[in-house]
Amino acid sequence: MDYVPSTDSELEAMLRETGAASYDDLVAAIPPDLRHPKLRLPAPMSEIELAREVSELAYRNTPPGQALSFLGAGAYEHFIPAAIDHLASRGEFYTAYTPYQAEASQGTLQVIYEFQTLMCALTGMEVSNASLYDGATAMAEAACLALNARPGRRVILAADTIHPEYMQVLRTHLSGWETEIRTFPSSAATFDAAALVKAADGSVAAVICQNPNFLGRIEDMARAADIAHAAGALFIAVVNPLSLGLLMAPGEYGADLAVGEGQPLGIPLSFGGPYLGFMTAKKELVHKMPGRLVGRTLDTCGAPGFCLTLQAREQHIRREKATSNICTNQGLMALRACIYLCLLGREGLREVAEYCAQGARFASDSIAQIPGFSLAHPGPVFNEFVVACPIAASRVCAELEDQGIFAGLALEPFGGAANHLLVCVTEAKSRPDIERYLKALAGLAHRAMGRQVGIDK
Repeated sequence: MDYVPSTDSELEAMLRETGAASYDDLVAAIPPDLRHPKLRLPAPMSEIELAREVSELAYRNTPPGQALSFLGAGAYEHFIPAAIDHLASRGEFYTAYTPYQAEASQGTLQVIYEFQTLMCALTGMEVSNASLYDGATAMAEAACLALNARPGRRVILAADTIHPEYMQVLRTHLSGWETEIRTFPSSAATFDAAALVKAADGSVAAVICQNPNFLGRIEDMARAADIAHAAGALFIAVVNPLSLGLLMAPGEYGADLAVGEGQPLGIPLSFGGPYLGFMTAKKELVHKMPGRLVGRTLDTCGAPGFCLTLQAREQHIRREKATSNICTNQGLMALRACIYLCLLGREGLREVAEYCAQGARFASDSIAQIPGFSLAHPGPVFNEFVVACPIAASRVCAELEDQGIFAGLALEPFGGAANHLLVCVTEAKSRPDIERYLKALAGLAHRAMGRQVGIDK
C-alpha cells in the first residue's frame, strides 16, 4: 500500500477546519515523546545486504527453545501440536482478511463460528464474538460495553491485582470517555472483599477481577460477582483460558462478561504478537458486544450456511455512534485457538492444565526449601507464583540469564518489591528443566548469602 503524505494545501485546510493555528497546535494533545520523529533512513541496500541485516537483528532475540524460560505474566510458553502450524498455513486461511462478502467466505465464517462455539463452552457463557486484538483491549472493550449497558453509571471498579499493562490499556481506552476508573485494594495478594463492598456503590457500572491474577493467586470470583451484582453493576472476569481446564468457568460463578488473552491456546510467543483477545457474555448483552458475530442460518435452498449477524457493516464507519470502533478480528489467531481446542478436547485441556498446576506446585515448594528464598504470597495458584529472593530479583534474572535461564519477571518495575520474582511453570517444562532451575537458584543463594555473612570472598 502506497503512503501519500498530506500536501501543504491539505494541511492548511485541516488547520482551517479545526481552528488550529499551526501543525504543532493541531497535535498538542499528543505527548511530545510519542509524536512521530523525522525518519533518518539508511542508504538503500541490495537484497543480500538487507537479508544479512534482518538476520542479524533476528539473532538478537532468544526464542523459546534456546533458553530455559520461566517467564509468564500474560505471555506463556506452551507446547503447540504440529497440526496447528500445518492447518493454519493453508493458503485459504492465512491469506483471508475479512469476511465482508459472506457468500464468498463460508470457510472463514465457519471457522469463526466454531471458535465462538468453543469459547462459549470453555467459559460457560452464552454468546461469543469473533475475537478481538488481545486480552488487554478485550478487557477495555468489556468496560465500554458495561458503560453502555448501565447508562448513568460512570465508574469502572477494578481490582489492584489485575495485570498493570491491562490497566494501562484500560485507562488509555477510556481516556476520552466521561468516566472514572477506580481500584480497590488486595490483602495477601487477592482482592479485599470488604474493600470491594465499600467501593461498589450506585455509580459503578462494572467490577473487574482477574483470575488467576497478575501475582498468580486464584481469586474468589463468585464472591466478587455477588458483590458487583448487589450494587447493580456488571461483573467482568478476566481469565486465562487454559486455566479453565481446572478452575470454575465464569458462567458458573455468574460473570456477565468473560474476557482474556487467547495466546495460551496454540499461539506462539512471537516477540509479543499477534495475539488473540476473546470476549464472551450473557445473551442479554449480545446487542452491545463489539466486533463481529457469526451465525448459522439456512440459505434459500434450505442448506446450512454462515453469515455475519447482529451487526451492520456501517458499524465500522459510524464513529461515535458505533458500539465500538473495533472493526476487525485476529482471524488467523482465532483459527489456531480453534484447532488447538479441537485437538485437545475436554480431557486434553484438563490434562495440560493439571501439568501446569502440578509443575508450579513442585517448583514453588522446592524453591521455598532453598535457603534465602520463600514464597511471597502462599496460597492457591495455577501456573505462576511470586518468590521472595535473598537479593534483588533483577540481579537473579541477570545472573541466571548468563546460564541460559530466564528466571522470571522482576516485579519492581510493576510496583512490586525489589526482591520479588514472578515465576511461571507450564507443561513445556519437564522435571529435569525445573531441577536445573532449582540448582541454579541454590547456587546463587549460596553465593549471595555467603557474601552476606562474610564467608565467600
